[in-house]
Amino acid sequence: MIHAATNDFLVPSVIRLLHMVKRPVFSRRLSRREIFWRDGFRCQYCGKQVRELTLDHVQPRVKNGPHTWENVVTACEACNHRKAGRSPQEAGMRLLKEPAPPKPNPYYHLMHRQLPEEWSIYLPWMQPRRDAMALASA
Repeated sequence: MIHAATNDFLVPSVIRLLHMVKRPVFSRRLSRREIFWRDGFRCQYCGKQVRELTLDHVQPRVKNGPHTWENVVTACEACNHRKAGRSPQEAGMRLLKEPAPPKPNPYYHLMHRQLPEEWSIYLPWMQPRRDAMALASA
């Protein structure tokens, strides 16, 4: 409840704005968690989705490989040990996809949170849930 001088109001779940409020789009910080999210919690060499994941530098740090979005991938322990301090070509391994920085996303601060169902019509990644609910009620 919001208490005013003469009335009490229920706090709404969604507030509709009459004009666009532009939020700055921040670039994401390079961290283990962000690399795991970008790579879908999958080893980028064998494709397995395992519990024990590590970070691997495509061009190894011992060979002056940078610690950048383009050079760091998710790897399972077995693939990381197999590759060791070599490049994927030297180790006879291939990446499933080329590493790149994540694209800017103005909704990022909401992406990995539990959100109220009534917000789904306003959030693009929740659209399939809304469509599935419409089909279920038809």
